[in-house]
Amino acid sequence: MTVYHAGSRALQDRFGVREAADHVGRAVGPGIKTVVAAFLGLQPLLILGAADPATGRVWAAPLTGPPGFVRATGPHQMSVRGGVHPGDPLAPALASPGTRVGTIALDPRTRRRMRLNGRLRPTPAGFAVEADQVFSNCPKYLQKRESYETVARTPGEPRHGSELTPAQQDFVTSADTFFLATVHAEGADASHRGGNPGFVRVDSPHRLSWRDYPGNSMFLTLGNLAADPRAGLLFLDWSTGRTLQLSGEARTEFGPDGGRRVRFTLAEVVDTEGAVPLRWSAPAYSPANPDPAG
Repeated sequence: MTVYHAGSRALQDRFGVREAADHVGRAVGPGIKTVVAAFLGLQPLLILGAADPATGRVWAAPLTGPPGFVRATGPHQMSVRGGVHPGDPLAPALASPGTRVGTIALDPRTRRRMRLNGRLRPTPAGFAVEADQVFSNCPKYLQKRESYETVARTPGEPRHGSELTPAQQDFVTSADTFFLATVHAEGADASHRGGNPGFVRVDSPHRLSWRDYPGNSMFLTLGNLAADPRAGLLFLDWSTGRTLQLSGEARTEFGPDGGRRVRFTLAEVVDTEGAVPLRWSAPAYSPANPDPAG
């Protein structure tokens, strides 16, 4: 598959960055290099984005395990032991051969991240992904967390809703990180969004918005949303392991000054206490983070 589709190309042309995007895009391919394989094998956390094959709703979900639970098992294949807990909205997708998935492995200790997108195949131990795209991202807007520990937690019963409660709104506005799953006709993608607390705004119990900060000029996420507005958001409490998963639609507004704001309309909420058995240290915010009030 090609690196860019028409949605991404239209935005690159709008902002005059096609040449820069093509330069970055040359590093994208299906091969899992030795340095990528080594990085994946050290991670205790993997974020996965996909569409539920039954409902079509897009979700982002966390997967965890001891380092080595994610590993390269071929020049174009990543294998994962285990999966999401049974109540996770992406559980059906992990059991469906051929599901298009996007994944991101993010290491707050080193502020590195790696994305791998492809097609999923269930295995006896979990699942494998045949890679279409493998690429790294710069550490911009990624908060540093020096260490983590694994703790014994039993995930709570997922709480479902169609709007954000006041407590869930506070969770969103206090977040310095969330993960964003998007899809297009030929695949799926999972990306990271970061900033100082308050960078995500709650406009109503059904609507969120955030500024789209300048990135690597690829416009993969916004390009996907231009082609298909379905989106899934994952907010993670890095201390307690609570997850807040949101599914809905997102659209980008363009300001006269070239600024961009993404507006997300909520369709479904899944709130799970203790979903992630990791406790991370307090963050050191990225020096690249803009003032959220700006």
